[in-house]
Amino acid sequence: MSSNTSPSLAEALAAGTVVLDGGMSNQLESAGHDLSDELWSARLLAERPEAVTEAHLAYFTAGANVAITASYQATFEGFAKRGIDHAEAARLLGLSVELAREAVRQARDTGVARPLWVAASVGPYGAMLADGSEYRGRYGRSVDELEAFHRPRLEVLAAAAPDVLALETIPDTDEATALLRALRGLGVPAWLSYTVDGRRTRAGQPLDEAFALAADVDEVIAVGVNCCAPEDVEYATETAARVTAKPVVVYPNSGEAWDAEARAWKGRTTFGTEQVKGWRDAGARLIGGCCRVGPEAIAGIAGALTA
Repeated sequence: MSSNTSPSLAEALAAGTVVLDGGMSNQLESAGHDLSDELWSARLLAERPEAVTEAHLAYFTAGANVAITASYQATFEGFAKRGIDHAEAARLLGLSVELAREAVRQARDTGVARPLWVAASVGPYGAMLADGSEYRGRYGRSVDELEAFHRPRLEVLAAAAPDVLALETIPDTDEATALLRALRGLGVPAWLSYTVDGRRTRAGQPLDEAFALAADVDEVIAVGVNCCAPEDVEYATETAARVTAKPVVVYPNSGEAWDAEARAWKGRTTFGTEQVKGWRDAGARLIGGCCRVGPEAIAGIAGALTA
């Protein structure tokens, strides 16, 4: 069941700009939840599901149109390490979509009338490893192996009927190729979003080559970048728009850097809502924030885009 009878997210992107939410983990941490284990925010799907809905609702209240589910780090393999069997892991993956749907219902109850959509997060293979390798890519796995890893999770998430699948924080073209293969036949549209460093993927491939993989994939309704520095967004947006002629999705981090060994963010914030109009002018149509970007910043994005 969709969050809206109309328009679809693809139709909304064709007509204008849509506001994404911000970081799930920082919103949960700001509410006092401990995310220090390998499952990260996915742990709360089992332990505190109502907290996930509250985090989604905070972003809807701030002005977001799209909630990205807490399934980024949720995998059958990751849950198995915690003693959670396949059937329960599948239930938790489906629950991630239902919790975002519940936030839509609660937002409607508070008078939010604008279109709202649910994006089911599909994080990279490296997220399951929980060692920061999603910021490097090149895991030593073949495209076939990566497709076999992703397909079962995609099938479960697609069966939960999100409005879109968010194939996000993808560090290299091998994994993008695997995901695009795994996407076939699911009947749910998707966006493909790389994590980048400068003008290349985290694994070092040129962005024009990376975006070109999705140019002719009908299921992909937007391409772009996330979990990167704000300074990297404009070039990536221009490149994605030129190479694919699709709407562009951008949701960078705050500008701070993740130290995987210390499991902490370091550096300074460089994210500012004054950048948003430039991203839109460059071709971005789906705009939000990733790690360390909270409801206040999303409210600023929503305000900037409607000003």
